[in-house]
Amino acid sequence: MEEHTISVLVENNFGVLSRVAGLFSGRGYNICSLTVSPTHDPKISKMTIVTKGDDAIIEQIDKQLNKLVEVIAVTDLTGVDFIEREMIVLKVKTTKENRSDIVQLVELFDGKILTVHAEELGVELSGTPKQIDNFIELIRDYGIIDIARSGRIAISENEGKA
Repeated sequence: MEEHTISVLVENNFGVLSRVAGLFSGRGYNICSLTVSPTHDPKISKMTIVTKGDDAIIEQIDKQLNKLVEVIAVTDLTGVDFIEREMIVLKVKTTKENRSDIVQLVELFDGKILTVHAEELGVELSGTPKQIDNFIELIRDYGIIDIARSGRIAISENEGKA
């Protein structure tokens, strides 16, 4: 089953998130990632939903989302040019011997060092999901203490063009 990134514009009303999540759970569809935030218009929010399914499942999700009163637009970004990003914040174990190696790795991925302590560093990094996965794989050997990963955000490269 192919992963799909779906952009959903909704009215910024109480309970919309619950109704969208309920639509997925009620039909047995999984949400791999979900982010919600207001747009430039405070009356409208954008949801970015990552899910997996074949064409029939994605078509059904699209139809069901469009039936919700608060939904303004549904766009499956899969297969079109779009920009996507995720963010992680993590704490990694360090020693005097490996601290500079970790800092170089963070810099290689254009990350930021947020906190420095004797035996750990706090790190922030944003990038494509693949870049985040690659960074986590490389930093894992040093010892991840804690990690928080955002959901995916995405926007069509052609959005807003006439």
